[in-house]
Amino acid sequence: MVSKFSTRSSSRRNRSPVRHHSSGGKRSTPRSSPSSVKAAIARSVRSCRRRLAKVFSRLAVLGCASPSPHKLGFRRLSSTPTKPLLPSTPTVTAAARLPPPSFPEKKTVFLDLDETLVHSRTDSPPDRYDFSVHPSIDGRVVPFYVLKRPGADELLRAAAAVFEVVVFTAGLREYASLVLDRLDPAGELIAHRLYRDSCREMEGKLVKDLAGVGRALNRVVLVDDNPNAYVLQPENALRVTPFSNDLSDRELSKVMKFFEVAALFEDMRDAVAYYRSEFGGHKPQPV
Repeated sequence: MVSKFSTRSSSRRNRSPVRHHSSGGKRSTPRSSPSSVKAAIARSVRSCRRRLAKVFSRLAVLGCASPSPHKLGFRRLSSTPTKPLLPSTPTVTAAARLPPPSFPEKKTVFLDLDETLVHSRTDSPPDRYDFSVHPSIDGRVVPFYVLKRPGADELLRAAAAVFEVVVFTAGLREYASLVLDRLDPAGELIAHRLYRDSCREMEGKLVKDLAGVGRALNRVVLVDDNPNAYVLQPENALRVTPFSNDLSDRELSKVMKFFEVAALFEDMRDAVAYYRSEFGGHKPQPV
């Protein structure tokens, strides 16, 4: 700070000489000359300039610095997993995840519908059929004449007594839901239903991906006649021959035999492997 100075003349100072008092008295403050005051002001101005220059230089650096990625809303991505790519990108990715099982101690059996449990046709009525359904597809009512495979009713009852039963079909919901209503009118045997919109399309083929349905793979098996359906988990598949209209067909009795075998294994994949080796079950065919 700049000290104050007096404007009184020097002659008056001579007429009033400074008196020296005892050690407890006050001493007069020495007067500053105009030249010393100007020098002090100049030094203060230079000091303020240097400080302002430092402040502005720091502000310039802060203004040019890149903002933190966290402040911009970005975050570091985890490293890309090294899992092998699927054969093709799926184009059908509807939600197929099932709710938690009502009985967690039960393993899960996924049953295909067409050519596994039933056979249906849409042209003229065949000589023999069990029932018909008439869904509306693309605005047009289409009649389906359905023949149940021998042993289908017994299979559903036997499976529901031991397993959680899920029908997983590549058929359209409009058609398949009506067929399942006839197979299980009381809704006591089939716990859940999955339709075409729960399949994955890979290279033009509909695939039933058991890894995305909310059940552990060691606790599930898929009974299906189409090898394309289980191309992603062949070790979880129990293949059956396709059913058309052969009333002497006994394929489902073999499936019920598998149910007895599966009760002896903790891992359903081990049960499938054992059944194939001991009872000549159909092995997955290359797609």
